[in-house]
Amino acid sequence: MKERILETIAILDHLVGFETISGTSTEKINQFIIDYLKKHNVEPKLSYDEDGIRSNVFAIIGPEIDGGVLFNGHTDVVPVKGQKWATDPFKLTQIDDRLYGRGSVDMKGFLACMLASVPMFKRANLKRPVYLTFSYDEETGGFGMPVLLDSMALNHFQPSIVVVGEPTEMKIITGHKGSYEMRTEISGYEVHSSNPLIGVNAISIAMKLISKIEEIGLLRAANPIEGSPYDPPFATFNVGIIEGGAASNATAGWCNFDWEYRPMPGEDGSKTILEIEKFANEKLLPEMKKVSNDADINIITQAPVGGLDDRNALKAVSFITAITGLNSTGVVSFGTDAGYFSDKGYSTVVFGPGSISRAHKPDEYIKLSELGEGLSFFEKVSQHLSLEN
Repeated sequence: MKERILETIAILDHLVGFETISGTSTEKINQFIIDYLKKHNVEPKLSYDEDGIRSNVFAIIGPEIDGGVLFNGHTDVVPVKGQKWATDPFKLTQIDDRLYGRGSVDMKGFLACMLASVPMFKRANLKRPVYLTFSYDEETGGFGMPVLLDSMALNHFQPSIVVVGEPTEMKIITGHKGSYEMRTEISGYEVHSSNPLIGVNAISIAMKLISKIEEIGLLRAANPIEGSPYDPPFATFNVGIIEGGAASNATAGWCNFDWEYRPMPGEDGSKTILEIEKFANEKLLPEMKKVSNDADINIITQAPVGGLDDRNALKAVSFITAITGLNSTGVVSFGTDAGYFSDKGYSTVVFGPGSISRAHKPDEYIKLSELGEGLSFFEKVSQHLSLEN
């Protein structure tokens, strides 16, 4: 195990070194993954976005037949801009038993465990296949998943079980909230600030619309769903980025803000989006149009990311229980790519090393012991699939 830990750290060092911010090219990190797989006589396949800039990596080890287990992880990470790090976020730094770096726990640590287990899978006498998939742009809406799933559908063999290795502290997760990744673009009308009433200040309009979004969010928070296993037990909203205007002495001619809405499982999120659009179109836009016909509000759904429920989880839960002894399941509030797999009928759970509480923050880290837990899990998978009839 010590040698496998050292190999995993070396792989993680490479992975963290690639600045794979969501929306940027995957060429360099995927080339590293491809080279590693080919070195161990595994031939990967790539599936590209429309521009050919980002791609998913798909690989299979063992017999090309139905069944087996697919492990999935995303290669992208969230930005570090504005965060205060004690270490270089794109250089893996070990301090005691912690390995610091952007993506170390979310979720390049799991990817490193996947890759470090390839030689073991190759040596095993697998009766059912192991699939390894590396997807792009999970953090901004899972944009790589439809591309990956369309590519997988062309295969004459399909996995029975999917494990998405997001950090769950090695707990079996069968449900999580979905999310709507949203962008609002507002066009105002610029005039001199000496008389702002004859203009349309796009930032002021954004403030009113954001206040409406927050009003809906506070109403949900005041009415939690009793008995819900989710924390918090209600839908949430967050405005994460806002920009606009050109000068303090002119009304803002434009304002854009990015936000997200995380509905509860089973909740029709489209109704809430329609409520916000109705407020914009009926309460805000008419007054804007009185000043300038070019003034406008455009609310864009960039990605409606499905939630995960347990309707397809039984087979995957039984598999992990059989090899780990874990027999309890739970839910989380953060989103993953698991919903995409489950919606296609794959038995899917979220299960991986480390804690999500460290993700997206400065000084993100994963522990050496947690990498060991991931490697031990893959070893048990290999043994199980080698004995399976």
